[in-house]
Amino acid sequence: MNKRPRWITRTERPTDVTAIRDVNTAAFETSDEADLVDTLRQDPAWIDGLSMVTTSEAGTVVGHALLTRCYIGDIAALCLAPCAVLPEYQRTGAGSAVIRAVIQAARDCGEDFIVVLGHPEYYPRFGFERASIHGIELTIDVPDDALLALSLNKEKRLPAGVVRYAAPFGI
Repeated sequence: MNKRPRWITRTERPTDVTAIRDVNTAAFETSDEADLVDTLRQDPAWIDGLSMVTTSEAGTVVGHALLTRCYIGDIAALCLAPCAVLPEYQRTGAGSAVIRAVIQAARDCGEDFIVVLGHPEYYPRFGFERASIHGIELTIDVPDDALLALSLNKEKRLPAGVVRYAAPFGI
Protein backbone atom coordinates (compact mmCIF):
# COMPACT_ATOMS: atom_id res chain seq x y z
CA MET A 1 0.00 0.00 0.00
CA ASN A 2 1.39 3.42 -0.99
CA LYS A 3 1.60 5.91 1.82
CA ARG A 4 0.40 9.40 0.91
CA PRO A 5 2.96 12.12 1.49
CA ARG A 6 2.72 14.17 4.68
CA TRP A 7 2.27 17.73 3.46
CA ILE A 8 3.31 20.74 5.47
CA THR A 9 1.47 24.00 4.89
CA ARG A 10 2.62 27.42 5.96
CA THR A 11 2.48 31.09 5.08
CA GLU A 12 4.67 32.25 2.23
CA ARG A 13 8.11 33.55 3.24
CA PRO A 14 10.24 36.04 1.28
CA THR A 15 12.58 33.18 0.40
CA ASP A 16 9.66 31.32 -1.28
CA VAL A 17 9.00 33.89 -4.02
CA THR A 18 11.10 32.14 -6.69
CA ALA A 19 9.76 28.70 -5.80
CA ILE A 20 6.16 29.98 -5.93
CA ARG A 21 6.82 31.43 -9.37
CA ASP A 22 8.29 28.10 -10.46
CA VAL A 23 5.24 26.20 -9.16
CA ASN A 24 2.81 28.48 -11.01
CA THR A 25 4.87 28.42 -14.21
CA ALA A 26 5.05 24.61 -14.16
CA ALA A 27 1.37 24.12 -13.31
CA PHE A 28 -0.05 26.29 -16.09
CA GLU A 29 0.48 26.47 -19.86
CA THR A 30 1.76 30.07 -19.74
CA SER A 31 3.45 32.31 -17.19
CA ASP A 32 0.26 34.39 -16.80
CA GLU A 33 -0.57 33.04 -13.34
CA ALA A 34 3.01 33.42 -12.12
CA ASP A 35 3.05 37.00 -13.46
CA LEU A 36 -0.29 37.64 -11.74
CA VAL A 37 1.09 36.54 -8.36
CA ASP A 38 4.14 38.76 -8.81
CA THR A 39 1.92 41.73 -9.69
CA LEU A 40 -0.52 41.07 -6.84
CA ARG A 41 2.33 41.19 -4.32
CA GLN A 42 2.61 44.92 -5.14
CA ASP A 43 -1.16 45.56 -5.20
CA PRO A 44 -3.33 46.89 -2.34
CA ALA A 45 -5.41 43.67 -2.68
CA TRP A 46 -2.51 41.67 -1.20
CA ILE A 47 -3.12 40.53 2.38
CA ASP A 48 -0.12 39.36 4.36
CA GLY A 49 -0.59 35.83 5.62
CA LEU A 50 -2.98 34.72 2.87
CA SER A 51 -0.40 33.42 0.42
CA MET A 52 0.40 29.89 1.51
CA VAL A 53 2.55 27.03 0.32
CA THR A 54 2.62 23.27 0.62
CA THR A 55 6.05 21.80 1.23
CA SER A 56 7.43 18.32 1.35
CA GLU A 57 8.86 17.10 4.63
CA ALA A 58 12.25 18.13 3.21
CA GLY A 59 11.01 21.70 2.80
CA THR A 60 10.60 21.80 -0.98
CA VAL A 61 7.73 24.08 -2.08
CA VAL A 62 5.40 21.98 -4.22
CA GLY A 63 2.11 23.90 -4.02
CA HIS A 64 0.72 27.41 -3.63
CA ALA A 65 -2.65 29.05 -2.98
CA LEU A 66 -3.37 32.75 -2.83
CA LEU A 67 -6.25 34.79 -1.43
CA THR A 68 -6.47 38.48 -2.27
CA ARG A 69 -9.08 41.16 -1.63
CA CYS A 70 -12.04 41.42 -3.93
CA TYR A 71 -15.60 42.65 -3.47
CA ILE A 72 -19.01 41.15 -4.04
CA GLY A 73 -20.92 44.31 -4.80
CA ASP A 74 -19.68 46.57 -2.01
CA ILE A 75 -19.00 43.76 0.46
CA ALA A 76 -15.36 42.81 1.12
CA ALA A 77 -14.52 39.24 0.13
CA LEU A 78 -11.51 37.22 -0.96
CA CYS A 79 -10.58 35.75 -4.31
CA LEU A 80 -8.89 32.33 -4.36
CA ALA A 81 -6.50 32.45 -7.32
CA PRO A 82 -4.26 31.09 -8.41
CA CYS A 83 -3.91 27.65 -6.89
CA ALA A 84 -1.09 25.57 -8.28
CA VAL A 85 0.87 22.37 -7.64
CA LEU A 86 3.97 21.13 -9.42
CA PRO A 87 2.76 18.62 -12.02
CA GLU A 88 4.63 15.69 -10.47
CA TYR A 89 2.83 16.30 -7.16
CA GLN A 90 -0.69 16.78 -8.51
CA ARG A 91 -3.30 14.33 -7.21
CA THR A 92 -1.29 13.67 -4.05
CA GLY A 93 -3.23 15.93 -1.69
CA ALA A 94 -0.73 18.82 -1.88
CA GLY A 95 -3.29 21.15 -3.47
CA SER A 96 -6.08 20.21 -1.07
CA ALA A 97 -3.76 20.73 1.88
CA VAL A 98 -2.80 24.28 0.90
CA ILE A 99 -6.38 25.23 -0.02
CA ARG A 100 -7.67 24.02 3.34
CA ALA A 101 -4.84 25.91 5.08
CA VAL A 102 -5.48 29.20 3.28
CA ILE A 103 -9.23 28.93 3.93
CA GLN A 104 -8.52 28.40 7.63
CA ALA A 105 -6.08 31.33 7.63
CA ALA A 106 -8.81 33.55 6.14
CA ARG A 107 -11.26 32.37 8.77
CA ASP A 108 -8.68 33.07 11.50
CA CYS A 109 -8.25 36.61 10.09
CA GLY A 110 -11.99 37.24 10.47
CA GLU A 111 -12.80 37.14 6.76
CA ASP A 112 -16.30 36.10 5.74
CA PHE A 113 -16.46 35.23 2.03
CA ILE A 114 -14.35 33.64 -0.70
CA VAL A 115 -15.01 33.35 -4.43
CA VAL A 116 -13.16 31.16 -6.91
CA LEU A 117 -13.35 30.75 -10.65
CA GLY A 118 -12.42 27.14 -11.11
CA HIS A 119 -13.29 23.51 -11.63
CA PRO A 120 -16.86 22.83 -10.42
CA GLU A 121 -15.96 19.22 -9.58
CA TYR A 122 -13.01 20.17 -7.37
CA TYR A 123 -13.93 23.11 -5.15
CA PRO A 124 -17.19 21.83 -3.59
CA ARG A 125 -15.08 19.46 -1.43
CA PHE A 126 -14.00 22.61 0.46
CA GLY A 127 -17.56 23.88 0.89
CA PHE A 128 -17.80 26.06 -2.21
CA GLU A 129 -21.09 26.15 -4.07
CA ARG A 130 -22.33 27.63 -7.31
CA ALA A 131 -22.24 31.41 -6.82
CA SER A 132 -25.21 32.14 -9.08
CA ILE A 133 -27.64 30.59 -6.59
CA HIS A 134 -26.67 33.46 -4.28
CA GLY A 135 -26.96 36.11 -7.00
CA ILE A 136 -23.18 36.42 -7.39
CA GLU A 137 -21.95 37.07 -10.92
CA LEU A 138 -19.07 38.37 -13.02
CA THR A 139 -18.82 41.02 -15.72
CA ILE A 140 -17.43 38.38 -18.11
CA ASP A 141 -19.07 35.26 -19.48
CA VAL A 142 -18.03 32.06 -17.71
CA PRO A 143 -19.83 28.74 -17.34
CA ASP A 144 -22.41 29.09 -14.56
CA ASP A 145 -20.93 26.26 -12.52
CA ALA A 146 -17.34 27.62 -12.71
CA LEU A 147 -17.89 30.61 -10.40
CA LEU A 148 -18.14 29.31 -6.86
CA ALA A 149 -18.46 30.96 -3.47
CA LEU A 150 -17.99 30.07 0.18
CA SER A 151 -19.16 31.71 3.39
CA LEU A 152 -16.60 31.26 6.18
CA ASN A 153 -19.09 32.31 8.82
CA LYS A 154 -22.27 30.29 9.30
CA GLU A 155 -23.91 33.43 10.69
CA LYS A 156 -23.37 35.36 7.43
CA ARG A 157 -25.06 34.58 4.14
CA LEU A 158 -23.21 35.15 0.92
CA PRO A 159 -24.10 38.58 -0.47
CA ALA A 160 -25.48 39.03 -3.97
CA GLY A 161 -23.67 41.22 -6.45
CA VAL A 162 -21.02 41.47 -9.13
CA VAL A 163 -17.52 40.34 -8.13
CA ARG A 164 -14.93 43.09 -8.46
CA TYR A 165 -11.43 41.66 -8.61
CA ALA A 166 -8.18 43.45 -7.91
CA ALA A 167 -6.93 45.42 -10.94
CA PRO A 168 -4.17 42.91 -11.88
CA PHE A 169 -6.85 40.34 -12.76
CA GLY A 170 -8.05 42.57 -15.58
CA ILE A 171 -11.70 41.71 -14.93
